[in-house]
Amino acid sequence: MTQNESVTAERVWFRLVRLNARLGAAVGDRLKAVGLSVPQCDVLATLTEREGVSQQELAERLYVTKGNISGLIDRLEAAKLVERRSIAGDRRSHAIYLTEEGCKLAQRGVEIQRNYVARTIGRLAPEQARQFETLIVAVRDCARQAERED
Repeated sequence: MTQNESVTAERVWFRLVRLNARLGAAVGDRLKAVGLSVPQCDVLATLTEREGVSQQELAERLYVTKGNISGLIDRLEAAKLVERRSIAGDRRSHAIYLTEEGCKLAQRGVEIQRNYVARTIGRLAPEQARQFETLIVAVRDCARQAERED
């Protein structure tokens, strides 16, 4: 990689990091208005896709530690948005389920994000959106390769 290519890659990297922070803050503010943090919404939205998963599986799906997910589930359970149910034959693990209120709030959180996406990425021309997705997948694949090399 030449020095010019490195400078360009670094510039793209910093723009990506800043964009991620900006998007996260914007969505975070909107979710906060309905009483959710981004991580809490991630848990609820993930459970709308598949309930009855263990905390370990949730942690893996959300790329967080088991300790982080445990605290999130504790707070969501205290707010009566999720419930833990025993898993037959495994006294140490619990399956996580949405409550009725949790399901409603998850749907609201997903709708908030859907609206924000429509007002941001949704404004790109369809071909630009396809190109953007292609680039994101390519960068993801590079990150996975780097992880394997480490």
